[in-house]
Amino acid sequence: MIAQIAGTIAEVRSDSVVITVGGIGLLVMSSPSTIATIRVGDVISMHTSMVVREDSLTLFGFESKESRDMFDVVQSVSGFGPRLAFTLVSHMPPEELRTAIANENIAALKATPGVGVKGAQRLVLELKDKIGYVAAPNLGLSTQDQWRDQVVSALMGLGWSQRESNDAMAQLITDSRALREQGNPIEDVSDALRRALQILGQP
Repeated sequence: MIAQIAGTIAEVRSDSVVITVGGIGLLVMSSPSTIATIRVGDVISMHTSMVVREDSLTLFGFESKESRDMFDVVQSVSGFGPRLAFTLVSHMPPEELRTAIANENIAALKATPGVGVKGAQRLVLELKDKIGYVAAPNLGLSTQDQWRDQVVSALMGLGWSQRESNDAMAQLITDSRALREQGNPIEDVSDALRRALQILGQP
């Protein structure tokens, strides 16, 4: 099994790159975000996973070990072959994907091309217990249960249904990573409640 390679970019294609390692050019499937940042002649190191079939050997490349490990896990789900698993992992960073699965955020999962409602439901059903519960990003609280339950209870107290409240929180958790990267992180439970209300359409 080839878990990581380092070499020089010899060719950049629409969905893959050729990396020269020890005089041998290895074709590595790569995500659009990776391809957009590299040029011929760059020296890079890439985490990889090799998929072996009767008629082919395919290397999939990842920017992080976490993405590679998530790719391997997703392939255990029925209906998710290596191509679809790679598309999913390329579309959603590991933290975001784990959060969406843990919180049963079907809308976020099916936003990936090729993943429908049934596929998203299988991801949740088959992986939720495998990946473990995800700690809440950004908030200074010990567990996701603490702040999630507080906000959901507050929303229900304001008249929203349990389903609407849970859906709003699931969307907020998915959005939290992007908010943090934009320099606008969720500060506390009160801030989370305010943002959840915005998701529900109340200013």
